[in-house]
Amino acid sequence: MAPRTPAPVSGPVSGPVTGPVTGTASTAARVRGLTRDFDGRRVLDGLDLDIAPGQFVALLGVSGTGKSTLLRALAGLDQEVTGELDVPGPVAVAFQEPRLLPWRRVLANVGLGLRVPEPEQVARLALAEAGLTDRARAWPLTLSGGEAQRAALARALVREPGLLLLDEPFSALDALTRMAMHRLVLRLWQAHRPAVLLVTHDVDEALVLADRVLVLAGGRITFSGPVGAPRPRDRDQPALSGLRHQLLRQLGVVMEGH
Repeated sequence: MAPRTPAPVSGPVSGPVTGPVTGTASTAARVRGLTRDFDGRRVLDGLDLDIAPGQFVALLGVSGTGKSTLLRALAGLDQEVTGELDVPGPVAVAFQEPRLLPWRRVLANVGLGLRVPEPEQVARLALAEAGLTDRARAWPLTLSGGEAQRAALARALVREPGLLLLDEPFSALDALTRMAMHRLVLRLWQAHRPAVLLVTHDVDEALVLADRVLVLAGGRITFSGPVGAPRPRDRDQPALSGLRHQLLRQLGVVMEGH
C-alpha cells in the first residue's frame, strides 16, 4: 500500500488511506513509482508525478488508461496501490456525478462534516461564491445539472483544500453550461488557489483551463507540457493550435493535413 498523508475527502465516500507524513509544503502532491493492478492487468505502471502548490493541471488519456485510478489514489480512496504517494495538505474531490445527499438540502450538503466556527455561515459564503445563494434551501433533486455541479464545487472548496481533484465534472453538461462552469472553476481557483488535477477527455477543456497538460498512457505520464497562452483563453486562439495538435497526436488522433 502506498504511504500517504491523511487528507479529508469531500462527499459521501469512504475514508482515506493513512500513513506517514512524508510530503513537503513545496509540493501539493508527489508520486513516485505508483503501481496498480486490476485482475492481472497493470493500469498504473511505476507512475511519477509532481504537482506544485496552486498549479492547475489537466490529465488527458483514452478510456481505461487509469486516469480515475490515479485520482482515487491521490484522494486516499484506493488502498491497493503501491509506491510512494505524498499529499501533505487536505484534499477535496468533485466527481462526474455531484453525489449530493438527496435527503439533505443544498446548504446542508455543502456544510456536511465541516469543522469550523459558524459552519452554516461558511457554507452560505461558499454557495454565494458558486452563485447558488437562492438555492440554499432547495432539495438536490430539484437542481439542474449545472446547479448540482456548482453545489458540489462549493462543497469541495469550502474545506479550503490544498489539492482539488476534479474527475470529469463537466462531461454530462450541455455545451453552454460547460462553458459557464469553466468560467466559474477558474474564478474559484483564482480566489482560493488550490492545486487542481482535472481528469478530462476534452483536449480543448484542458487547454482553456490548465497551466500544464499531461497525457497518461501505458500506466505512465507520457507527455507533460505547459500551456503558455494568457487567460482568459478561447479554444480558437492561434497560440493553442500547436499544442492541441501535439496532444491529439499523443492521444492517437490523426488530423487531416497534419
